[in-house]
Amino acid sequence: MNYKHPITAPERLGGLVAGAPSSGGGIDIPVWYPATGAQVSTLTEDDASAVDKAVNAARRAFDGGPWPRLGVEARMQVLRRCQAIILAHADELARLECLNTGLLLRELKARHMVRAAYNFSFFADYIGQATGQRYDQATDYVTTVARDPVGVAALIAPWNAPVALASMKIAAALAFGNTCVVKPSEQTPLAVARLVELLQETLPEGVLNLVNGRGTVTGAALVAHKGVDLVSFTGGTETGRAIMSAAGQNLVPCTMELGGKSANIITESADLDRALDGALLGIFSNNGQQCLAGSRILVHRSIMDEFMGRFVERAEHLRVGDPTADDTELGPLASAPHRDRVLGFADIARADGGSVMTGAARREDLGRGYFVAPTAVRACSNADRVAQNEIFGPFATFLPFDTNDEAVAIANDTAFGLVAYVWSDDLPTVMQITDGLRAGVLWVNTPMMRELRAPFGGYGASGVGREGGAACENFYTEQKTITIPRRPVPLRALGQNN
Repeated sequence: MNYKHPITAPERLGGLVAGAPSSGGGIDIPVWYPATGAQVSTLTEDDASAVDKAVNAARRAFDGGPWPRLGVEARMQVLRRCQAIILAHADELARLECLNTGLLLRELKARHMVRAAYNFSFFADYIGQATGQRYDQATDYVTTVARDPVGVAALIAPWNAPVALASMKIAAALAFGNTCVVKPSEQTPLAVARLVELLQETLPEGVLNLVNGRGTVTGAALVAHKGVDLVSFTGGTETGRAIMSAAGQNLVPCTMELGGKSANIITESADLDRALDGALLGIFSNNGQQCLAGSRILVHRSIMDEFMGRFVERAEHLRVGDPTADDTELGPLASAPHRDRVLGFADIARADGGSVMTGAARREDLGRGYFVAPTAVRACSNADRVAQNEIFGPFATFLPFDTNDEAVAIANDTAFGLVAYVWSDDLPTVMQITDGLRAGVLWVNTPMMRELRAPFGGYGASGVGREGGAACENFYTEQKTITIPRRPVPLRALGQNN
């Protein structure tokens, strides 16, 4: 197939420590373009020695550099310059992101890069309006609470939305005066590496550093390093468990935004046209590769057949192909092994007694890229593996329900609890269902909307901790209580003769 806007990448990519390229020291890792299956770059993995240099640079910048001691207004100005840099280079960053993710270039420009820039402006606004605490209740004392930056933050970004999600961590950590070592996925390092490079022009030396490589090598060395003071990770649940275990050896706090198997509940009282649009967006946007996906579509039995039929018809008309073309609606999956894993769940669905309604096949007509047809299956029960395992692709699982209580029970019958969707124009129905759902974020009559002022995170296997304005302030700062007497207070004179 012919691609509309060919993209090029650096021939070789490495880490960045204190503003200078790092030597890496590890193996070479190929970087692939998912739309063609062609290698587009080579990544040099950072071994434990290279990670040590990056952490030490961040440590020096924190312990002796100006950033943690910079006034809030000055820090706000730097964050706004970071925002401007991202907007000025949005096209370049979007094209690099497309090249190693296969995400739609149109969406990367209009949403991901805009979001990345907004992350910095949001935290600039937040720290500019943050208030302190003062306690006057004790008659003879005034007590205030100050917030100090924690130290060196290890920030580990996922492969499904690298710049959008890495920038959230970077902006938050920097806003509160920390220094950072960023590790993107070895699958998708291109745009994050360029972002870190671009931000060097406005940040002091050593404040923002980059290491690259596999989680088992580079990531393991980073989270176990004794110079790291806190860890923020977005990615798979099993990896999150391993990271928390390693960080726990050093008593390092972590936030974990992990997997999901989110319920999308379509009630009898829903506006079915909007619910259908929302369900399609919920599972097929971002090429189906998002922890927020409404991957379990729960439909009231009375409208199940009609809704599924309309969903399948629309899914079969999705435009799959070149992620750089303006009219493409679904691009490739991120890698060949991931494509094969996603397709393998069709056989799992059949083995569990379910039926495949559409898709479940490679789009071989699109060349050697990692394209699959949008897929929908009807499961026998919520116990089926396609209803319990996070598939992380354009793969919808349908389940019927008869009552609101049953919908809530099905939705909650999962190890995960990241988000959930509810479609209903009846307020009592909305209240009943949202009161019962156990998930960190609930969206009613809307697809994904991220309110950065509010906490974001999940229950159970979907994570630990939250991101957002106040949640990030709590994570990226230490609280320091300072008590001062209003006047000299009487002290007992121990050891004096009476």
